[in-house]
Amino acid sequence: MSYYQRHLFFCLNERAEGEACCTRHGAQEAFDHCKARVKAEGLAGVGAVRVNKAGCLDRCAGAPVLVVYPEATWYTYVDASDIDEIIDRHLKQGEVVERLRLPDSVGR
Repeated sequence: MSYYQRHLFFCLNERAEGEACCTRHGAQEAFDHCKARVKAEGLAGVGAVRVNKAGCLDRCAGAPVLVVYPEATWYTYVDASDIDEIIDRHLKQGEVVERLRLPDSVGR
């Protein structure tokens, strides 16, 4: 078993004005919401879920983005309700949220 069952990385990178980046799309707020909700639900900790900040994940065109490991499932999101859906369906039930899945073709 891995140290964490699932590990979420939120891109919090900020690029020069005019370039696509996660920070200008509410990534910090989404990260804060996710971290608090995961903790409140009792999902955080060893053997469970870890929510981390990340620098550029190089998928800027899909901003904002997060990735869930070990499944390597990439998501884009709009607001806290999208984050809640990822928590409820992916983290709790092991079900990928297809409507929020970032297509493999989306890069920088």
